[in-house]
Formats: sequence, C-alpha cells, structure tokens
Amino acid sequence: METNFEIIEKESIYTLRFPSSEVLNEASAIHQRNNDLTRALYLGNIEHAKIKIFFEDNQSKKVVETTVWAVTDTSVILKRGVGIPINRIYLSA
Repeated sequence: METNFEIIEKESIYTLRFPSSEVLNEASAIHQRNNDLTRALYLGNIEHAKIKIFFEDNQSKKVVETTVWAVTDTSVILKRGVGIPINRIYLSA
C-alpha cells in the first residue's frame, strides 16, 4: 500500500486541508479502521510505539509515522495537538 502514499513529517500535518468526505466505502473497512485506531492508541500510550497512518488530504495520499496520543469521535490526535480527521484515514499499521 505504501507505494501510492507520499511520506510526510508529522510537523507538516497542521498545514494540510482535509475535505469532509469519507475515504472508505465499505462498513467493514470503517469498522476495521476503528479497531486499528484503538490498537494504535494502546501502542502509543502503553508501549510508546510509533505506527504508520495512511491518509488523504485535499491534494494527495500521504503516510506519517508517529505516536497516537488520543482518539476522539472525529480525529486522531498526535503530538502537540495535531489532528487527522478519522474519515480521511485509510488505515494504521
């Protein structure tokens, strides 16, 4: 999957613009994404492990390797309060 995604530093995410539309089409994929984000939150807070988040802004598909600090109903929160809307995330690994 990584071949179609541009690598971006987490410090640059705050400059990105995110459409409100959902990137996933299937309910099962959305459910799996939610499970993956719960796991990413655990890995970030308990194990202090970095994960890759594959997402799309209004320009292109991107990937960031980072630690997840929190997950809200609508966003994944990274260090310094930087957020990525959940509906723009393909998966986390």
